[in-house]
Amino acid sequence: MKTLQPALCAVLAAAGIAASGCGGPSSASKKTVNAFLAQRQYAQAEAYLDAGKETQYGKRNMVLYYLDKGLVQHHAGKYKESDASFDIAERRMDELYTTSVSKASGMLLINDATMDYAGEPFERALTHVCRALNYVFLGNHDEALVESRKVERFLTELGDTVGAKRAYKDDAFARYLDALLYADAGKKDDARISYQAAQAAYADYEKAYGTTPPRFEFPKDVKKRGELVFIHYNGVAPRKITKTFQIAWNEALPLMRASGDAEAEDARVKNALTAGFVGKAVTVAFPAYTQDPYLIASSEILVDDRPVASTVLMEDVSAIAAKTLEDRMSAIKARANARATIKYILAEAAAKVAAKGCDQMPGGYFAVQACKLAGRGVAHGAAAASEYADTRGWAVLPAQIRMARVKLEEGKHDVAIHYKNNAGVMISSQAFTGVLVAERKRTYLSARTAQ
Repeated sequence: MKTLQPALCAVLAAAGIAASGCGGPSSASKKTVNAFLAQRQYAQAEAYLDAGKETQYGKRNMVLYYLDKGLVQHHAGKYKESDASFDIAERRMDELYTTSVSKASGMLLINDATMDYAGEPFERALTHVCRALNYVFLGNHDEALVESRKVERFLTELGDTVGAKRAYKDDAFARYLDALLYADAGKKDDARISYQAAQAAYADYEKAYGTTPPRFEFPKDVKKRGELVFIHYNGVAPRKITKTFQIAWNEALPLMRASGDAEAEDARVKNALTAGFVGKAVTVAFPAYTQDPYLIASSEILVDDRPVASTVLMEDVSAIAAKTLEDRMSAIKARANARATIKYILAEAAAKVAAKGCDQMPGGYFAVQACKLAGRGVAHGAAAASEYADTRGWAVLPAQIRMARVKLEEGKHDVAIHYKNNAGVMISSQAFTGVLVAERKRTYLSARTAQ
């Protein structure tokens, strides 16, 4: 037992090293931030993110840190600060999209989370959407159009790159918002082009995600009256979790185990221990999504105490995220299997080197065998501990983006939002008093729910 104790400590140490600094915020951290959002405690959410900048995110996840912080600031109405955060995230994403092949190839030997997080395509598109809306709320429509053009360039390049190989090759909500913003600026041709692109993208959304295309009219000039555009960020984004299985390669005896929704750190320690005791266990890990429940399913707009419209689904972020991961799963599993093979070979080589050293130790046959067993356990345990899925993603995104457009007489209006569950029962509400609607202008309003 004394001989095996150092091996056990080494395995646990390896798991601890593997757990540090790569995987981004833990599930518990993500849930804490979403709990703040549900209570509209945006200052507390931002402070929590800042406190975890080094410990929860680390240098390799600065894109995630600034995306999370930027969206929290956006919901708090800190639009300048939000844009500054998004700008840092966007610049870093642009840098990471040109990562060298040599650095990417090194990822194969450890795990996917060893690379700096560069953002999913839909996250990059929504970054431009949020920045455009920041400028809209600041009254800077010229800069909002800059973001519209940037997202158009990105989506055009994305479509040319992935073609029919991926479900997410365009962003319908981004295109639709572009159409509104171009119409606001009097750029009718640009608005029409963006609106047609949005219609085409929504047709793809219906096939890929089951999203019913919204039936809003073309965003033409608003005559005599004004228009209220309400954007509802609803729910919480799905979380990535680690799914693992282990196969003990001793006479084809399989040991299968799934980690489920266990914390990644706990799963890595258990994998390391199992591999160490079995001696020849190969661990394979890949990500999967789990959707935390949220109660609000829809929202209704009341203006001056009169019901006027209900929001419609514009972007099913949860469905897009899940399908994006599904489209990449074959490649993810191929890399995981390749890593498992490499790690097994390296662990075997390390065990053989250790065994040669054990042959020279005193204590007789049993001491030598115990030493070899410990060496094999350490080698395979460390390999298992280093294998975990990349569970990173933009944690504070909503599950849905909903919208309502309401034509109103110019002047100030009291706007109330009734948030309802799946049965249509109101479970909470929010009031916006004195909302100014100008003649022939659009007024934008947004709200976040996460409960």
